[in-house]
Amino acid sequence: MNIRPTPLSAAAAGAVAAFAWPFLWARFGGPAVEGGFELIVATLLVIALPAHAFVVGFGRSEQVSPRALDTALLKRIGAWLAAALAVTALRALAGF
Repeated sequence: MNIRPTPLSAAAAGAVAAFAWPFLWARFGGPAVEGGFELIVATLLVIALPAHAFVVGFGRSEQVSPRALDTALLKRIGAWLAAALAVTALRALAGF
């Protein structure tokens, strides 16, 4: 299966990551925990893997030469961060 990352998929991954992180932290983390195995696995599965799949992708873009800057990747990273910031701001305004 070939997953082609787009700015929309990157934004969705950022929104899911920002929405899920407080629940992961409350369930497996917290100030008293020093980073348990469950928190690491949950972070990898819920945040890192979707971010890699939907922002970076699993293959190199053929359109960009090895020495050139991949502007499409930078746009997807920006969409991922913007969506995560928007969800975080909405959660803060809503008092969650």
